Amino acid sequence: MSDLLVANVRYLHGADDRPLAGWLRVENGVIVDGGAGDAPAAGGAASFDGGGLLLAPGYVDVHVHGGMGCDTMDADPDALIAMARFYASHGVTGFLATTWTDTRPRIDAALKTIAQCVGRMPGGSTLLGAHLEGPYLNAVRGGAQNLDLIRRADRDEAIPWLEHGVIRLVTVAPEFEENAWFVHECRSRGITVSMGHTDATYDQAVQGIEAGVTHATHTFNAMSPLQHRAPGVVGAAMGDDRVRCELIADNIHIHPGAIRALWKAKSNNIVLISDAIRAAGMPDGDYPVDERTIYVRGGVARLEDGTLAGSTLTLDRGVVNFARATGQSIYAVARSAALPAVRAIGLDKRKGAVRIGWDADFVLLNDDGGVQATIVAGEVVYRA
Repeated sequence: MSDLLVANVRYLHGADDRPLAGWLRVENGVIVDGGAGDAPAAGGAASFDGGGLLLAPGYVDVHVHGGMGCDTMDADPDALIAMARFYASHGVTGFLATTWTDTRPRIDAALKTIAQCVGRMPGGSTLLGAHLEGPYLNAVRGGAQNLDLIRRADRDEAIPWLEHGVIRLVTVAPEFEENAWFVHECRSRGITVSMGHTDATYDQAVQGIEAGVTHATHTFNAMSPLQHRAPGVVGAAMGDDRVRCELIADNIHIHPGAIRALWKAKSNNIVLISDAIRAAGMPDGDYPVDERTIYVRGGVARLEDGTLAGSTLTLDRGVVNFARATGQSIYAVARSAALPAVRAIGLDKRKGAVRIGWDADFVLLNDDGGVQATIVAGEVVYRA
């Protein structure tokens, strides 16, 4: 954590969509002061001239598997560092390393590595914890998960994973009675439960929400769809204010019209995610996932049978796509992008906004939403 005077920036303050031209002072990684106009003397702090750029809360990605050839399931600290640095170059200041459905030893190894590394990553984003995506899913909506390894929640397997103390978010199929205890156990530990890779009916999804589900994994994808006589998981998620909806705004997983419809229904309860895999930031090619291969062509990732397999999206592009689809300004989307994500994982008392006393996690953007610099806990970790 660093002391820093950030001068000559425009930042979003309160409910006003118009950015305030001014400055911010950071001590020990926390915002301690700020104001309009010219900055005061830096004193003993380092000084950063923002060049009139827009300063917004740093993006937070709660669903991201990899990037730069690395993946959470590699169970390698160096891989997590490389991922954190790559994410920071796209404005992400915090992330949940996200697992795939896999064998018990492989998932355990990934969680142990996350527990070893959780916190500030050198030169990159903060590793906030883990998102356990699978293996307690529904193979009918398995997507690119390993269908052969999808299973029901088992106490002997799951409790040790929870005991690592780093899981902040889990994705589960709530329609199976065998998974009900897992939903309850996670909620009792303060872990957010998401419904995803699920073929639940509308009524089953509502029951899941009543049991403690408050999140929907990559909404529209790998879940029972919205139909006028069978509203499915999508209908349950869209119609309940207790549920935050993840969204992969890459215009591949979801049509811009569907993005706009979800925004109209959920407003500030949308969590922008990348769902990026190890191919993010890399050229087209063939990339491993467990014993299978993901084929990336034209930036689109698919399994051999054509199933979409995560994305190569970066969150800064997702913000721009979301702004275009919804007709909002970059300012408005950038200001609000982080807060639903940190609310979803219980970190909204210190992250997700530019406020005195909150963590100094910032992204600096040009007027087109391009990332020009990223600051994590008062340290400049990326400059374009």
